[in-house]
Amino acid sequence: MRLSDPSLVMLGMSSFAAFAYTIRTIANAVVKHREQDRRIAEVNSASVSDDRLARLESAVESIAIEVERISEGQRFTTRLLTEQKQQPSLSLPRPGKFDTPH
Repeated sequence: MRLSDPSLVMLGMSSFAAFAYTIRTIANAVVKHREQDRRIAEVNSASVSDDRLARLESAVESIAIEVERISEGQRFTTRLLTEQKQQPSLSLPRPGKFDTPH
């Protein structure tokens, strides 16, 4: 057998082409798998971000309600203090000097 035999050259080239095609197919599958994993991770992080945003909105609403309660209490206290200052004193006036008949 000679190295320049056309059948050997065709067999070698066919083997090399089949090997290259197999490697390329495996590489494409690995790349697609990694890309799919990356997309899944992005979707998961987006849903985690959405969950976190929902919890943050709920916390802000709770804080707003508590601040409104505090301000309502402050208004009530201010109104009571204002009304207390405006009411006339119910106590008797302080007596002045009196001459006692003794």
